[in-house]
Amino acid sequence: MLGAREERLAARWLRRERDFQLVARNWRNPQDEREEIDLVGRVGETVVFVAVKARAAGALVPGYFAVDARKRRVLRRAIKAYLAGLRSRPRTFRFDIVEIVGPESGTRAGPTVLHFENVPLFSKYYRAGE
Repeated sequence: MLGAREERLAARWLRRERDFQLVARNWRNPQDEREEIDLVGRVGETVVFVAVKARAAGALVPGYFAVDARKRRVLRRAIKAYLAGLRSRPRTFRFDIVEIVGPESGTRAGPTVLHFENVPLFSKYYRAGE
């Protein structure tokens, strides 16, 4: 699976650079298996949901914009399902996007990691208990 490598890279990078503690990888909603969250973790008391997008260097559509309106709707449903399944709801949670950009062909450089933190996904009035 091509995305698995990028997800592992993203999880390692988040752990090293952002003190991210991985809770789940490829979490799927038991009610609807099509709803998936790439990474779920914690940073302090905050639950962090992460979409990982891999892109070739020079891609026309950056990974941030690949999380389009349809994908955001799916992620909102998946996150709501995840939160509903917790014994105690977190006080805070957020949605991040991690983009893994492959190196230019012919270079020895490794991939570049771009981290977009606290990407708007829910209304500012949304509460985890709703």
